[in-house]
Amino acid sequence: MRVVIISDTHRKNDNFIRIMEEIPKPDMVVHCGDVEGSEYAISECAGCPVEMVAGNNDFFSSLPREREFSIGNYKVWLTHGHSYYVSMGNELLKQEAVAKGVDIVMYGHTHKPVIEIEKDIIAVNPGSLSYPRQEGRKPSYAVMEIDENGTARFALQFLD
Repeated sequence: MRVVIISDTHRKNDNFIRIMEEIPKPDMVVHCGDVEGSEYAISECAGCPVEMVAGNNDFFSSLPREREFSIGNYKVWLTHGHSYYVSMGNELLKQEAVAKGVDIVMYGHTHKPVIEIEKDIIAVNPGSLSYPRQEGRKPSYAVMEIDENGTARFALQFLD
């Protein structure tokens, strides 16, 4: 199973369309918020199930602020992260995820990619496909692959 995790596209969908054309069709796409009205365009382009939440710039969106769902044997909590002060660090977010009893928290908001695999929680922020803020400022996304044993592996991907 392959899951493409994106965030903070801010209605600028060219890079998402590009990765959907370049990589094998995923089994799921997860968008961590700041879609800005592109819900339909992203869902249509993905051509697979899509999980999305509203971010701090999704002012009139009917998307939920948070979602919990499963990917394989993993319980996932999806949130944009701004309500958990992720710009100051993700410790509060990870504590909340552990308290919720999930295995993975996926979030955005910072526009900086992160994959942290700890004993109690996995935290994934794919960065931004539109306005990256990390050193080098390359648009980024994450890929989660679940092998035949049900084990998840994560990789950050960067566009040139």
